[in-house]
Amino acid sequence: MNMKPKLNLNELSGGALVEKLDIEMRKLAENVLDPNTPAEVARTITVTIKIKPNEQRQVGNADISVKSSLAPSKGIPTSFVFDYDKEGNAVVAELVTGDRNQLIINNDGDVADDTGLKVVGGTSTGTTNTRGFR
Repeated sequence: MNMKPKLNLNELSGGALVEKLDIEMRKLAENVLDPNTPAEVARTITVTIKIKPNEQRQVGNADISVKSSLAPSKGIPTSFVFDYDKEGNAVVAELVTGDRNQLIINNDGDVADDTGLKVVGGTSTGTTNTRGFR
């Protein structure tokens, strides 16, 4: 009786397949544990073995690849306000108050405008190009 050799995936290419699979599994685990990704999105690991046989069909060169398809990071929501500076140039700043033209008390206890700049005497201060919104 002629015994046919069996492939052992653990030993394939000197163990490189299992090593690559382990790397992708760690990436997948990090992605699952990342609070910036959706929890219930399915993740996938794909092992591809491409074999190109020679003309005589006795030897085939192979390329083994392992890749993961992970959940994308969630977007980071924010809002921007748009206006013109004193020279008439368009400027943009992040809206930190939630509503345009709303004043806030910043972490230092100072009154700040909707872009977070300290307000002194009714006018925004700081080094930004935005002007105080009225």
